Amino acid sequence: MSLITSSKNAAVRLTASSGALLLGGLLVLASCSQSSEKQAGEAVQNQTTTKTSQPGQAGQNGASAGSGKATDNQFEAELSRMDPALAKAIRQGATMEEIAALKDPVATTPEKALEALKTGNARFFSGQAKHPGGAANERRAQILSQSPFAVVLGCSDSRVPIELVYDQGLGDMFVIRIAGNAVDPGTAGSIEYGVKHLKSHIVVVMGHEGCGAVKAAMLPAADKEQEPANVRYLLNLVEPSLTNMPNIRDPKAKKREAVVANVLYQKEQLKKNPVVAEAIRTGKIIVVGAYYDISSGAVDFYEDGHDKSTASVN
Repeated sequence: MSLITSSKNAAVRLTASSGALLLGGLLVLASCSQSSEKQAGEAVQNQTTTKTSQPGQAGQNGASAGSGKATDNQFEAELSRMDPALAKAIRQGATMEEIAALKDPVATTPEKALEALKTGNARFFSGQAKHPGGAANERRAQILSQSPFAVVLGCSDSRVPIELVYDQGLGDMFVIRIAGNAVDPGTAGSIEYGVKHLKSHIVVVMGHEGCGAVKAAMLPAADKEQEPANVRYLLNLVEPSLTNMPNIRDPKAKKREAVVANVLYQKEQLKKNPVVAEAIRTGKIIVVGAYYDISSGAVDFYEDGHDKSTASVN
């Protein structure tokens, strides 16, 4: 993996709100054909002042000039909406690499990261989702780097689209999905990368209503032996979380209790990881559990020292 985390000339820092306004400028910069070593200002100037000289092309030349002027106006309009310091850096010839390195994540502390997830989920389950990050220019802005504020270990279940559940955009979440949201060397390695090298401030272990992996892990040993070897491997990762399950008669309540028990077990396993433990110790991240209720769309959060906290609409 390649990661641009800083720039020699990147003295300017973006706020989370101004980061969104950068996107229009990035689109113009991304369309330039010059190499990344050339200044962005030169690229835009060359793009808008180039004229054809073939005879009989006066009409086309006029249209090209008009188009170039429109591009100039659009570019200046985008700059006027940016953070003034960032706009100044672009005018002075900041490269795409330098601009990409300036983008801060949506949330810059563990507390703000958790709040962003709660309010995003509240928008989702209340039918007020913004579906951010879908525009082409926002997609292109992610080419050179990423700044996710949250790492999420979730289940592979097709009914649990994690970015949608939290109403977050492109580049906002570093998502690892595996049946049963289980911690193993592969998922742990991905989480370590997100914690150590990205600008994330929260790690979420997220289970969900009706998890098939947890249900299968509750089956008798003879039934589990009928599964392929790799499926048995996954079930074996989940099974230890179910050893002390209380005796619950209601099937639906029992299944939820099992999913939550697995979430809390995997959360504790993850907190033992040296990279994660060090990030917790230094205050860079917090690790929380989460339960997604498919029928309502709401997420319950399980934080250290709290049994449960539920997202609410502001």
